[in-house]
Amino acid sequence: MAPNLDSYFKTVDANAEAFIDRLRKAVAIPSISAEDERRQDVVKMGMFLKSQLEALGAHMEARPLGKQPGKEHLELPPAIIGRYPKEKDESKRTILVYGHYDVQPAAKVDGWRTEPFELSIDDKGRMYGRGSTDDKGPVLGWVNAIESHQKAGVDFPVNLLMCFEGMEEYGSEGLDDFIVAECKPGKFFADADAVCISDNYWLGTEKPCLTYGLRGCNYYSIEISGPGQDLHSGVFGGTAAEPMTDLVRVMNTLVDKDGNIQIRGLSELVAPVTKEEESLYTNIAFTMDDFYESLGSKSSIFEDKKKTLMGRWRYPSLSLHGIEGAFSGAGAKTVIPAKVTGKFSIRTVPDMEPHEVDTLVYKHVEQAFDSLGSKNKMRCWLQHSGKWWVASPKHWNFTAAAKAVEKVWGVQPDLTREGGSIPVTLTFEQATGKNVLLLPMGSSTDAAHSINEKLDRRNYIEGIKLLGAYLHYVAEEPMKEA
Repeated sequence: MAPNLDSYFKTVDANAEAFIDRLRKAVAIPSISAEDERRQDVVKMGMFLKSQLEALGAHMEARPLGKQPGKEHLELPPAIIGRYPKEKDESKRTILVYGHYDVQPAAKVDGWRTEPFELSIDDKGRMYGRGSTDDKGPVLGWVNAIESHQKAGVDFPVNLLMCFEGMEEYGSEGLDDFIVAECKPGKFFADADAVCISDNYWLGTEKPCLTYGLRGCNYYSIEISGPGQDLHSGVFGGTAAEPMTDLVRVMNTLVDKDGNIQIRGLSELVAPVTKEEESLYTNIAFTMDDFYESLGSKSSIFEDKKKTLMGRWRYPSLSLHGIEGAFSGAGAKTVIPAKVTGKFSIRTVPDMEPHEVDTLVYKHVEQAFDSLGSKNKMRCWLQHSGKWWVASPKHWNFTAAAKAVEKVWGVQPDLTREGGSIPVTLTFEQATGKNVLLLPMGSSTDAAHSINEKLDRRNYIEGIKLLGAYLHYVAEEPMKEA
């Protein structure tokens, strides 16, 4: 039986401006986890979130996660965990939700049209501000859903467990061990029946989706060194073996102009695509024009939808990210760097096991460097890795969410994967042993991690309705495992 959500929806609409103001206050806190000098702002944002939920009667805790690895002078921001209502109702299911309250760096000089830490709303309802869509809007969506239930006089349908972190944009340091510990019997997250994460995006701009898969990410560094110090190219150019020249040559062997990974043996690790799986891509609401808008150009590798989507979700990719130690400022500097470090990553898919990928990468890089016959020295290492994740979209957690999407948006959602990685998804799945759902609020044009990040007013307000509706449907969906 479908729940009656009319009064809840009306209450969300009636309080829309207050909810936008709550987002405005959150965006104003520059909670940049990657910048040491902003650590207190990250903590401030966590405390803001904690106080907002406590004011609504939730039991909240700020759990310390210890010192930051490699930066022991810094305390990691606390994990903000909570329970609503305070006392568990044994007759109701328990849903665990996750989000993060830290953001990527941002400054007006980067090319923002507006001040990044001031929420600016244009005449099309686009709400610009760092963290608006990633992930403060979705996190506050849960806060607003609780408040709307209270104001509407509607019984809250589940026991809600909450886990909000402040280091997601810096690798979620300290969180995995915490989650594993708190999922053990008798601990805070032990009773979860299912998990919901809202930290991803629609495939396009008009049709909602539910996400059941993510690529993993193995991130590597290649260091090449030779001279004892930086050299003058006028004095030593043509006589010294230059590390930068070697590095460019080695990195050039990793991927071709069409994005094909050139590491021998890597493609053999990828699970074959079945006909049933391939058929899922046909009816997904996605056009190349959508892709070009997100890309900001027409510089795509493929010309058609299916190849583009499968290249983004289903197959691995290799990207070159940068070079440390090289001159990168404006102007001309005739230096030969003594040591340079190149960075690249591989987005992994089923069934690529991280350690097998590492073995093939190291072998390829060593052979590529050895083939140069250089007198310089090289070493390659893994900076970090996160495994791919795939869930069953036929699980009751997903079928409940699909009903909620249809109730709020009037359409059945697309079932999608994501090309990016959210490593905590796999952590929650393994620690709880339960199904994990990715339920996005924002759209493909939100520019998370980029300049002019935004969240459309419509997505925010309707997203609050969706989160609440999901809780009602998941509270009564027949528990059919899949």
